[in-house]
Amino acid sequence: MLVHICCSVDSHYFLQKLQEEYPDEKLIGFFYDPNIHPYSEYRLRLLDVKRSCDMLDIELIEGEYDYLEWLKVVKGLEGEPEKGARCSVCFDKRFEVSAKKANELGEMIYTSTLLISPKKSLIQLEHSGKEFGKKYGVEFIAPDYRKNNGTQQQNILAKKDALYRQDYCGCMFALKKQRDIQQKPTDELISPIGKEILPKSIEDRLVMYNKRLKLEELNQDYKIVKHRFLNYRIFYGLIRNKKQTIDAYFLPYSTLKNSYTRGRIEYEINGIHYMNRDEVKFITLQKLNHLSNKNYTSVKELIFNPPSFEDVVSLRSKLGLLVYDLSCIIVVEDIPNTKLEIILDAKIYSDVKEVLVEL
Repeated sequence: MLVHICCSVDSHYFLQKLQEEYPDEKLIGFFYDPNIHPYSEYRLRLLDVKRSCDMLDIELIEGEYDYLEWLKVVKGLEGEPEKGARCSVCFDKRFEVSAKKANELGEMIYTSTLLISPKKSLIQLEHSGKEFGKKYGVEFIAPDYRKNNGTQQQNILAKKDALYRQDYCGCMFALKKQRDIQQKPTDELISPIGKEILPKSIEDRLVMYNKRLKLEELNQDYKIVKHRFLNYRIFYGLIRNKKQTIDAYFLPYSTLKNSYTRGRIEYEINGIHYMNRDEVKFITLQKLNHLSNKNYTSVKELIFNPPSFEDVVSLRSKLGLLVYDLSCIIVVEDIPNTKLEIILDAKIYSDVKEVLVEL
């Protein structure tokens, strides 16, 4: 039996139920989910699905990540709600490829772990699965493992085996709607130009879950715990000097009361240059190099190849600022002596992140 897999939380319980009800069937997992975006999120979910299948001794096949083709299929349906027309097209795309794969492998039955997701329509899924089963000569089965407290048992099992619990279906259009309702930025879709790993980013989680696998290989005990913290994302930052943009690097947790301010630098204390408006402060690249033990030759180099997020944040304390200081701190090569314009679009928000603790 070929089992289309969407994520480890859904598949881990679903696969075990199939093993109980179909003991004579060899299960083959098929991870085909081109709807997942960004690619780092796809890799993270695949990583955890592989771990789950290894735990259950189930073969796993990875399908093609044809994301651009998926975008063409759902074009014009971007604004559809959950369980709407876009979801139907998305299911059709994944089920057709899954049914075709089952046929290629000589499997007579196929199914999907999407059936156990409480946010999906069973009727919608079963209709799509059976239609493409007929097309490719394979039977689609639609067991309802949500009933008899199945969803609750699924969550218990996911927690017990420390599975990665994603908080959106994978579709960036559904994610945008979800984050708008939550009044939170879609930080999953933000990729810094400097490629640094931001707190609670998908890349941050990839590092943690890869480390988890290494600890398990070494039989090292660990615990994944959650911390509430103050997260930060910068979307846009610009400084103009006499209408000319100058290279500048904004330290993390830099904020302005409004997105725009202007003023002059009035004085300097211990290498920090204070502007006369909105608590804005400047330091030189030379000062940053000294405090961080780096050797950047230009601010542009700093922008495209910055230190780690944690190292840059630590500069605030090295500058003698309070740990909860949210002043806008800007790194430039030379301190300007003319009137400056500053535009900054950044957001600070309460968030929760997972942390791996070795025991």
